Amino acid sequence: MRAVLQRVARASVTVDQQVVGSIQKGVCVLVGIGVDDTDKDVDYIINKILNIRVFDDEQGAMWKKGVKDLGLEVLCVSQFTLQGKTVKGNKPDFHQAMKTDQAKAMYENFLLKLGQAYDPVKIKDGVFGAMMTVDIANDGPVTLQLDSRKFTYNSPA
Repeated sequence: MRAVLQRVARASVTVDQQVVGSIQKGVCVLVGIGVDDTDKDVDYIINKILNIRVFDDEQGAMWKKGVKDLGLEVLCVSQFTLQGKTVKGNKPDFHQAMKTDQAKAMYENFLLKLGQAYDPVKIKDGVFGAMMTVDIANDGPVTLQLDSRKFTYNSPA
């Protein structure tokens, strides 16, 4: 499972000219589900979303608090294109993205578990599979890539 997390001053999702989800200060998370993702991947990403320290503490020290620490909001947006491969040619390859029906069930489970781990009132989302306009006021800017298991980091030679 891949996610792009952005610290935001505010964010919203619009479908058919209707705002379907919006938050004030918090994080906006774009979520891409892969063909081999499991509940373990869901749990990993949820833990990161809620606990990764991208906010200042009360004294202004940077990188000290997470969403859960500060009681902030989370806006989630399903985005299968995060699973796209762009190595060959110029057309993205989306074969690693989970098929729609399975992905929708996993995304709904992700939202449910996110609400159970935090506060469901503070969790907002878009419309799975819809063409969405996502309006993000990135704060910082702070943008992080989260991946439940696919990134490997190479040590400097």
